[in-house]
Formats: sequence, structure tokens, C-alpha cells
Amino acid sequence: MKCISWNVNGLRAVMKKNFMDVFNELDADFFCLQETKLQEGQIEMDLPGYHQYWNYAEKKGYSGTAIFAKEPAISVSYGLGIEEHDQEGRLITLEYADFYLITCYTPNAQNELKRLDYRMTWEVAFREYLNDLKNKKPVILCGDLNVAHKNIDLKNWKTNQKNAGFSPQEREKFTELLASGFVDTFRHFYPDTEGAYSWWSYRFNARANNAGWRIDYFIVSDDITDKLTEAKIHSEITGSDHCPVEVDLAF
Repeated sequence: MKCISWNVNGLRAVMKKNFMDVFNELDADFFCLQETKLQEGQIEMDLPGYHQYWNYAEKKGYSGTAIFAKEPAISVSYGLGIEEHDQEGRLITLEYADFYLITCYTPNAQNELKRLDYRMTWEVAFREYLNDLKNKKPVILCGDLNVAHKNIDLKNWKTNQKNAGFSPQEREKFTELLASGFVDTFRHFYPDTEGAYSWWSYRFNARANNAGWRIDYFIVSDDITDKLTEAKIHSEITGSDHCPVEVDLAF
């Protein structure tokens, strides 16, 4: 079972570039998107063989998530079920017989960490949500989680310790999530690999210099680590400031 996650930074924009080529070439069982930046009715996706699930932000041109799945879900839910957190289209959960699949676009703490307090509130609620699901059946979580966990996960870690995505508070919340029974699939296979990034700023020629961050993840509950067969970062794929990430499981 192949799962892909990609923050497309505007689906309509990447559709004009290479989205369908990437989609068809990767041929995933699940293709999860973040930051679609559109409202219902603003795009028509012709994806034969796939079921489409969309969550839109109330604010136009902002946030948003989607999942394209070869198999229909038993059930689907949108958001955390908490009004404070469910205005921005950040979460879709699909239920299947053997697992839950979740795509997530985690709120950014923003410049000068002005949204950090909200981010911390989100993190606590999200961890509780994931653990409630994990108590029922295994969980596969993917998305732009807007945090580089360790120094190895970004190029310029020394100068970013007070910046959004690498603050001590955000990193600690990620540590707490893993400690509650989850596994970072890329580090499961490649614990010491350096220079493996999934996002690059559009400024400073960052992508050409591979001055990036690994902030896009597949996280699984630790009861299915034996089903993991591979994890990949498709840094060769352009079209967004993020690249797709992948996990393969023996389901």
C-alpha cells in the first residue's frame, strides 16, 4: 500500500504545472494534499478510480486539505470536532477496516511566534484526538506538520531556534506525540540521514542549495511498525515549495 502526502501550496497553481503527471506517475493508493487554497466548486478533478474527500477553510484562498483514495472509506470526518480548530480545513480522517488515515495541515506559529499560543492549544487537542483513535485501531498520519523535529531535520538549525517550525515549544510537542505511541516513519528507516528535506524557501536560492527543512511527515502508531516497508522523500519533484513524501506499508 503506497501513501503519498504533498503540500501543494495552491492546488490550482500546481495543476497548471505538473500535478497530474506527478499524480499518475506515483500511482498511490492514497494521495493526500495540504494547503489546497480553494473553496468547493473552484476546481474539478477528473481522477478515475479515486474517491475524493475535501475539507475547505472558511477563509478563501487559505489552508485546506484533500485525500484521493482508491478504496472508499467506511467513514469520514472533517476536523477535530472542536469549533475553535475546525474553521481552517486542516484535517481529514478516513476510517478503514484496519486503520485510520489522517491528512493534516498543522497551523504555522508565524513570524515572531505570534500564533504560538494557538499552536500549543492545537497540539494538545490533536494529540488527544490521535490517541483516542489509536485506542480503537492503528493510525496513519501524514501532512505538513510545520515542525522540524531535530537539528538533523533542517539545514540552518543554529539560526532558526527562535523561529516558527523550530521553536523549543513546537519541537517538544512533537517529541510528546511520538512518546505517546507514534513513529516518525522516515527516521524509522533512516535515523541518521542528513540533507533530507521536504520544504525549501522560495528565497535565497534555497532549493538549489538544499537549504531546506523536513516538515512533511508520515507518522504511524507504533503497533504497525512491523508493516512499514519503505519511506521516501521525493525531493526531485517540483511544482510547490514542498515536495511529496511517501510511506509504503504491507496492508
